[in-house]
Amino acid sequence: MHPALHAAPLTLRPHPLAAAAALALVTLAPAAWAQQQPAADANEAGKLQTITVTAERRTENILNVPQSVSAIRGEELEVLNSGGLDVRQLAARTPSLNIESSYGRAFPRFYIRGLGNTDFDLNASQPVSLVFDDVVQENPVLKGFPLFDLAQVEVLRGPQGTLFGRNSPAGVVKFESVKPSQKQDGFVSASYGTYGTSSLAGAFNLPLGGDWAARFSAQIQHRDDWVENTYDAGPTQKLEGYDDSAARIQVLYAPHADFSALANIHGREMKGSARLFRANIIKPGTNDLVDGFDPEKISTDGKNEQRLSSQGANLRLRWGLGSGMTLHSITGYETLDAYSRGDIDGGYGASFLGAGNYGPGEIPFAAESADGMPEHRQLSQEFRLEGDAGNGLKWLGGLYYFKEHLFIESFNYDSLGGGVQNGYATQKQDNTAWAAFGSLNYRFSDAFEVRGGLRYTRDTKDFLADRITPPPFSAPFVGQIPAETRASNTSWDLSGSYSIDKDTKVYARVATGFRAPSIQGRLLFPPAAGNPATDYVTVAQPEKVLSYEAGVKAELFDRRARLSASVFRYTVKDQQVTAVGGTANFNRLVNVERTIGQGVELDLRAMVTDNLMVTLGASYNDTKIDDPNLAIAPCGNGCTVTDPAGPTAGTVLIDGNPLPQAPKTVLNFTARYGLPTASGGEWFVFTDWAYRSQINFFLYEAKEYTGKPLLEGGLRLGYSWDNGKYEAAIYGRNITNQVVAVGGIDFNNLTGFINDPRTFGASFRMNF
Repeated sequence: MHPALHAAPLTLRPHPLAAAAALALVTLAPAAWAQQQPAADANEAGKLQTITVTAERRTENILNVPQSVSAIRGEELEVLNSGGLDVRQLAARTPSLNIESSYGRAFPRFYIRGLGNTDFDLNASQPVSLVFDDVVQENPVLKGFPLFDLAQVEVLRGPQGTLFGRNSPAGVVKFESVKPSQKQDGFVSASYGTYGTSSLAGAFNLPLGGDWAARFSAQIQHRDDWVENTYDAGPTQKLEGYDDSAARIQVLYAPHADFSALANIHGREMKGSARLFRANIIKPGTNDLVDGFDPEKISTDGKNEQRLSSQGANLRLRWGLGSGMTLHSITGYETLDAYSRGDIDGGYGASFLGAGNYGPGEIPFAAESADGMPEHRQLSQEFRLEGDAGNGLKWLGGLYYFKEHLFIESFNYDSLGGGVQNGYATQKQDNTAWAAFGSLNYRFSDAFEVRGGLRYTRDTKDFLADRITPPPFSAPFVGQIPAETRASNTSWDLSGSYSIDKDTKVYARVATGFRAPSIQGRLLFPPAAGNPATDYVTVAQPEKVLSYEAGVKAELFDRRARLSASVFRYTVKDQQVTAVGGTANFNRLVNVERTIGQGVELDLRAMVTDNLMVTLGASYNDTKIDDPNLAIAPCGNGCTVTDPAGPTAGTVLIDGNPLPQAPKTVLNFTARYGLPTASGGEWFVFTDWAYRSQINFFLYEAKEYTGKPLLEGGLRLGYSWDNGKYEAAIYGRNITNQVVAVGGIDFNNLTGFINDPRTFGASFRMNF
């Protein structure tokens, strides 16, 4: 396997929400253009805009938050979103952040400071929590919702175990949509580029009279199939295209300063290719791509298709209760339906059929599979009461409830027999969690402040796996296998900050984090150790993190520059990791006795001149597995393993290895230069670069499955006029056309998958 998030046939129709929002933009925009002038820039000339974040569930200046936080907003987000990219565009765009996927656009996996989870099961949990408009998106499929009409992205590093609702021992990534307001404005943007890549996005903000306002926003992205299947008998001849549309409707009711209600309805429809696994693209004994590798060609006999539909709604209520107290209620509901199918062996035929009947390279046996999630529901509710008692004391307390139900289907197909289904299994999981939390902030003086938080969490999972139709050559029918977990935990954090002067603060923080137990079923392949009772379904025990961090934050040169730097060290006890692959293509959860991570981070933003803005981010993360007794099975395809042999045949010891998908070095840089014209326009150039050092694809180390360093750059040249109302630009993404393997499938042959290709295009935007 790896099920690339596997998709059932679907005729794509524009999502009803996207259609409604697009109609609103078309019909209402002309009136807005006639009535509104472009918003004036409120920034002081030559000085950086103050950035406010909600890292501690209150709105405050990013410089006052005693932890490592980065924010991406405005033009930086728009530039990254050009070229039809998805949420993975944020990888390496802030220190210590990596994002990757073996499902393509549908199932991103997040890593902060090296902590993440390579598990590709549809009920996988991740130690990086994603919060969209104050609602946690727990299932990894939900985490790929498109990025459009966003006010800001925040990356909160380190354990966030006291104030955020679900599994966040590595940190939190927060997305915040632009909210409705009483000003009639909006935008429309369109782009077109290489491979028929097109994007249409827009938002319209509409005052509804009195105390009401609404905002409609939508995005539609498309790319043509640009990869040709050279195996003529393959059922899918053109691949790597997609249609991805999403929309959001928000309605705000704010009758007075002491009450507001914000309703949000959103949805997504996506159809396209599952991840393309390419057989034998890695040169044996190296991590180079084979000579003559062509990204635009593949030879495969499996069917490839993917689709995803998701809908959700949330309601955020706020009451001002007087005496400095405010009550918040956040109710969220999410649901999705997903299916994806792919050729996991990455080629055609099988070696046992004889010469000329398989390729490219060795194909020991055919593997084609799919996973689907036809049932999913997530309900969450948070009540949060905060207050300012005066005399330097602020407090916050709340209750949180989470309930999720999901049903997963797994399919096996016979590529050699025309793609007929020859294996079927199901998994059902119900997860319920609740928590009580609180925090205190106390300012001892104008210079010194202490913050502390506490959270108690109770988490339960009930799981049932059923292998209904076993595939050929597999173990006998095993029937239903139940599993359950029950866990509770108390997380805490304590921090102190000291103002050296009005522009410089130093801080220190110690924090703990918790990830609830996980359950995983692996039902359509032989058990890893030949024991169906324990290997078809595996359970990982709770994961706990203890982290230390210290840093400095400063505004420099009369607010023309802003600096944030931190050092950290953490220890993870019983880290949940996924051992994948091997000859049996197993996939099982294990706990690492101890993991150690340490490093440094730097964030710098500067107005070098009134016309030149630069940003620089850098991080160094050193992760290490500390478990002398943990042995796993390595690749099953003759790769060059560099780890020592384990205590039993066919295993290796991974003690001392870095975590998978954890680059030691991340660097990012942006620069924008604008040249105003006498007529009120501006010529501009914007460039952005992101680098990550080499990575391990898996827990073990092998020469072929060590990903090369990757440097990707973007360039945007354009002109804006009429005081910023209109903008036209040309752009390029991955302009140096670096192509490397960013992941692998390790059970069958030297199969890998690659990063996105170079694209060029043009864009136009109109603000009104």
